[in-house]
Amino acid sequence: MINKRLLIKNLLAHNDESSFYDKKRQLNLHSREGKAKFLKHICALSNSNPTNNSYIVVGVEDENNTIVGDDFFDDSRIQNLVNAFLENPPRIQYENVPFPNLPKDKVIGLVTIKPKSNTSYFKKGIYTIVANSVFIRRGSNTVPIEGEVEKNYQNTETVIGIENNSRNSIAYTLDGVFDFMNFRHKDMAPKYKVFKELFVICWAGIIKKSRDKTYLSRVDIELINEQIKLFYSAQDVVEITFDDDTFTIIEYVPLGLNDKTSYYPLEQQTIRFQDNGYYTIDRNFLFQPPEFNKKMLFHIYNSNCFLLQKLEKGMGLSPREFKDLENLPSTFMICYLNGFDDAKQKLIAAKPLLKPFASVYLSFKEALRILRKMKYDVQ
Repeated sequence: MINKRLLIKNLLAHNDESSFYDKKRQLNLHSREGKAKFLKHICALSNSNPTNNSYIVVGVEDENNTIVGDDFFDDSRIQNLVNAFLENPPRIQYENVPFPNLPKDKVIGLVTIKPKSNTSYFKKGIYTIVANSVFIRRGSNTVPIEGEVEKNYQNTETVIGIENNSRNSIAYTLDGVFDFMNFRHKDMAPKYKVFKELFVICWAGIIKKSRDKTYLSRVDIELINEQIKLFYSAQDVVEITFDDDTFTIIEYVPLGLNDKTSYYPLEQQTIRFQDNGYYTIDRNFLFQPPEFNKKMLFHIYNSNCFLLQKLEKGMGLSPREFKDLENLPSTFMICYLNGFDDAKQKLIAAKPLLKPFASVYLSFKEALRILRKMKYDVQ
């Protein structure tokens, strides 16, 4: 079992970026340009490593390897993006890895690209990349090529060595449990559960009751053995259930208008632990968008657009308008779910205007995270 935090440290210590790993300050999958860059690196790393894993580390300064972190990213459907644009797509996995010196809402992202013998190439164009483009890694550079890819097997022994040096130990596991329980979440009633005498899950949250139902808010859930953050949200609420073999998380999204909020089930995530030391994660999307009065939504949509215009012009907001601004991300999301197709793009475009307002920007990031889950936009 690999300790992913240790794996990241060992990757960063291995000279500089190479033909089997890349590092990024952050990923931007909201724009076609950002998606194109990500897909290009996936294509190149896959083609350059037909017999070993390759990696992308997210949340690291390129020049000096400083670990700065990035937002928790839980889009399990990132594989859909790869499948949509690449022929012979590799299987990829995105994991969120907490580091001790980072704020609790920041993690290091680890993209694992599984080995695959067939050449990956773009089956359709995106941004400036044309269909049938092929990329490989030459040292730390991603470059296009023409013709057949010459298979490179020289990385296999190096990568296996790095992975073997990143194996977990009892000491790492115990240190992780004590840190979670006694330091990072000691004021949030932390709990832990051991599965199959091998896996340890820790979780913490604030109990929240709504309409005779109990939820957990500000939830943090980690698989300690691999140093993976399974779930984190500063706003959404969850239900947690478990038995001897499974640990299930049901995520709810709060939606409402006029200060009336209801919780709607968004996604169910079940971790199934096996006796052979492996586990699987099954995800089931549950969300059914609520319908609201269209006349009322027209009024809210236009009010949101007016607020953004005032921010663009540097105009001040009244107390009532600032309250509306705090609700803008969620109300734009409600509008989008009820047929206002432009609302999602207007929300994305509003990012620089909302960023100076800490609480509003947090709601903005949560809204986009939820929208990614609802329907991954690969266009």
